[in-house]
Amino acid sequence: MQSELERRPERTPILKKAGAGLVLIVAAALAIHLVLSVAAAVFWTVITIAVVVAVLWALKTLIW
Repeated sequence: MQSELERRPERTPILKKAGAGLVLIVAAALAIHLVLSVAAAVFWTVITIAVVVAVLWALKTLIW
């Protein structure tokens, strides 16, 4: 007879490991998507500001 202290640890079922791996992959994909979306938003904001400044400069140069 084995006492509770002598029990061998149970192995994690393969489906549980596969599920955990799938969760990690999905979480990593969402994190990467979020980072890329924020970077794209910053990029397009900077581009828009640059275009507006360029148009204002061009109008100022042509009109005055």
